[in-house]
Amino acid sequence: MSDFIEHECGLALVRLLKPFEYYIHKYGTAWHGLNVLHVLMQKQINRGQDGAGIGTIKLNVAPGTRYIDRQRSIQEAPVKDIFAQVAKQVGIATQNTPITAKNAQAMKEVTPFLGELLLGHVRYGTHGDYTIEKCHPFHRQNNWMSRNLLVAGNFNMTNVEELVQTLIELGQHPKEKTDTVTVMEKIGHFLDEQNEALFQRFKKDGFSHQEISQKIQSNIDLESILKPSAKRWDGGYLMSGLLGHGDAFVLRDPSGIRPGYYYADDEIIVVASERPAIQAAIGASFESIQEIQPGSALIIKKDGTLTNPMILEAQERKSCSFERIYFSRGTDREIYQERLKMGELLVPAIVSAIDNDFKNTVFGFIPQTAESSYLGMVKGIDAHLIKHRVSTIKNNPHLPEEEVQELLNLRARVEKVIHKDAKIRTFITQDADRNAIVSAGYDVTYGILQPNEDRLVILDDSIVRGTTLKQSIFTVLARLEPKQIVLVSAAPQIRYPDCYGINMSRMSEFIAFKAAVELLKESGQESILEDVYQDAKAELLKEENIVNHVKRVYRPFSVEQISQKIAELVRPENFQIPIKIIFQSLENLHLSSPNHTGDWYFSGDYPTPGGMKVVNRAYVNWFEGNNERSY
Repeated sequence: MSDFIEHECGLALVRLLKPFEYYIHKYGTAWHGLNVLHVLMQKQINRGQDGAGIGTIKLNVAPGTRYIDRQRSIQEAPVKDIFAQVAKQVGIATQNTPITAKNAQAMKEVTPFLGELLLGHVRYGTHGDYTIEKCHPFHRQNNWMSRNLLVAGNFNMTNVEELVQTLIELGQHPKEKTDTVTVMEKIGHFLDEQNEALFQRFKKDGFSHQEISQKIQSNIDLESILKPSAKRWDGGYLMSGLLGHGDAFVLRDPSGIRPGYYYADDEIIVVASERPAIQAAIGASFESIQEIQPGSALIIKKDGTLTNPMILEAQERKSCSFERIYFSRGTDREIYQERLKMGELLVPAIVSAIDNDFKNTVFGFIPQTAESSYLGMVKGIDAHLIKHRVSTIKNNPHLPEEEVQELLNLRARVEKVIHKDAKIRTFITQDADRNAIVSAGYDVTYGILQPNEDRLVILDDSIVRGTTLKQSIFTVLARLEPKQIVLVSAAPQIRYPDCYGINMSRMSEFIAFKAAVELLKESGQESILEDVYQDAKAELLKEENIVNHVKRVYRPFSVEQISQKIAELVRPENFQIPIKIIFQSLENLHLSSPNHTGDWYFSGDYPTPGGMKVVNRAYVNWFEGNNERSY
């Protein structure tokens, strides 16, 4: 994705199941849990660089001892900053007494962050500002251990206004209208209710207040807290919470939109948004890591018991296909294979676009995340050329030797065409100068094309706004003087907003939408825009059976017509080199990633009613000239 898009967040949870002495003997350190958390967060830094946070809970400490520690950061390298701050605090606490197997329990009580239960989060801000107060985990404080709650997650809710209203109906006075605070307070409400019910029950049985506190901790039922809490959530989420006494949960949305994986053995439980992070952190095999199923929760009791109950009825699986195309780490075995397939399936369209002229075509890719699809494309071209050789020789058994040799030597001309340099900063503020500086952030490998003779094919993983293409990429590629530039997108045309964790909420952001609007105007069908506006506005009043009316903007035109118009819109002014743009088909996307069919960005088919409302609201906002977010 040559355009920068803010997206996603990353979640990490660690539960140590043995005494600290065990980890000191086996791993040589009492900080095994924190070390694992550190790796989990570093390996998911691709999911969030706006901020980060960790929280730890110590089990079975004496009253008056600090048992919850939290550190958050919005520094340029937030994960690095957090663990540097933790190391500093630990160093002060242990400068006179190192932690050993003999004194581990005593040192736990005086050493910050030496906890058995650890939660980490990396953040991309899709909503709100970028202050440290917006960094997870959030903390709902209380003097009762079992009422303390730390919450972090990778999520967006589409119905925040509705959720805020439910809190008001419960008698609360929310201090913010953000989905994180709303979710935490909803869970906190039912947590408080259960604490109070258990208190009254055990008080009636004659237990002392101190005994009651321990009885409550043993009898908290997270399943019965999560079910009413999540009942009206509309969105994609992987949500985690820690209770002060040591219970924990991780809950996944019922459509499986946001990803979540876990590993468990007799010494540790690890949860993360991405499977490769777990593999890197503890060396677990691919087969030993399990996916958290849609609608289910992992519940870890204070005693280490792990259960996996269904909290919400699972819906049709719509796990996010953008995860597979771009956002998740390509080191995941399945994702790597899927990206290879995406590139391979583009080959027939590429062959047609270059008129089967491999001799005079050079292939490259941008950005780095497109490399796997590029490798798949190259493999697909190799397979195509093998068939071509076999067919040609079979049909022409008496070809001259030199022509046979030329045929056998025909290969895809694979080159490192374009490079992205370190960001170049400037104090110049004029737009023209700024665009020139942006272009200077890229460079090409000079001399790899025959000027005005060779065609250039560049694979991108996806095209959202097209801004970087127009302002930078095409201008830079023109330095090689190709006779034509063919830009290939491993993803289909992005036509609709996201509302489940990726910051794409305005119709004006999408070059495909701009292209469709231009085509409507050029073809005398501009009245469709007004009709869609009226119908989308009416749709916002409905609560069920909601229809995505924005699909009608695209309906009069073929994918090829829209692609051609996109090529016109992203062409720099006075640019003389012909440009052609090819997009992946929706059918081929599903062939590449058959188990991850969340394709609403491309198809407009949202898995929740809130998503359908968002797309209609986004269109209404665009039509009215309102640049607000659509959720």
